[in-house]
Amino acid sequence: MRTRPELKPKPPRMGDARPLVLIVDDSAVARAVIARAVETDGHFLVAGAVSSAAVALEFLKRTRVDGIVLDLEMPGVSGLAALPGLIAAGQGAKVLIVSSAASEGAAATIEALALGAADTLVKPDIGEFAGRFSVAINEKLTRLLASDDAQAMPARSGAGAAEAGLAPGFDIVAIGASTGGIHALSLLLREVPKDLTLPILITQHLPESFMPYFAAQIAVLANRPCDVATDCMRIRPGRIIVAPGNAHIRVVSTGDGGAIRLTSDPAKSGCMPSVDPMFESLGEVYGPRVLGVVLSGMGRDGSDGARTIRTRGGTIVVQDRESSVVWGMPGAIANTGGASAVLPPVEIGRLIAARRRPA
Repeated sequence: MRTRPELKPKPPRMGDARPLVLIVDDSAVARAVIARAVETDGHFLVAGAVSSAAVALEFLKRTRVDGIVLDLEMPGVSGLAALPGLIAAGQGAKVLIVSSAASEGAAATIEALALGAADTLVKPDIGEFAGRFSVAINEKLTRLLASDDAQAMPARSGAGAAEAGLAPGFDIVAIGASTGGIHALSLLLREVPKDLTLPILITQHLPESFMPYFAAQIAVLANRPCDVATDCMRIRPGRIIVAPGNAHIRVVSTGDGGAIRLTSDPAKSGCMPSVDPMFESLGEVYGPRVLGVVLSGMGRDGSDGARTIRTRGGTIVVQDRESSVVWGMPGAIANTGGASAVLPPVEIGRLIAARRRPA
């Protein structure tokens, strides 16, 4: 098979609105095979395929793309080190990591997602690229690059814009997220001071094998202890608890606080773990003293639980469309009037810091 080391930018085709994709991989064979896989279904156009992050940055100065397929393991500047610069140069392009280093549970995967990668996919061995990989990469790109037909609510930023629908304080914060949520979480948690004594519960759509690395990353980002939930774990001040990948978090009252109960009952959303059981149980136990937050993610998980929190007098804040990788989960709530505020992650973090209940 003959391959060119670099694919030059393709001129836009008149009337062709297909999303453009840039491939960044040091292997010429991998670039050619990935390019063929990306264009298999005819939904995307490969704008170029380059061998290094440095060449990719030059490419992006001349050509706007919608998606970037990035390898992590490259000589010189690694994909992980180059990721923030590529995100900035991409001007909104979604980055899909395709790398053998992106296996389930790999620390590099969580770090890449925290830095702003939209999603990850394991790169198979050269002899295993056909068939399943082609389907998988097209599914990932379709989810990330497909246009969102939902009508966007205008984001309301700043404390003054968010005041009207917010409760005067809260005893617990619960956060639900999916695709794009880890980066949003990292931005949010950096704004929350270390001395915040409120407990924080997080349900992030991730497989079970990712959870130890995810919890460790969250602990570093938040500068506070973070545990993967276990059955009957007590909810304690100043700590973060994340849902395991094989069970939903539900909260029960202990009389003097709350505790975690894990359940694997099927959720309406089909997600495991699901945000809905966490929100629903928190609404029942904490009532008006719970703040629910929904960050970037596909689907509608969290919308039913958010309704319970609102019914019980609690508050729901969702991420704005502009900063979301996918505005499915937050948009499902915002578009039905279920959000008290629609804000970027940094402002949600500031809101949590500013509205914490005095000790």
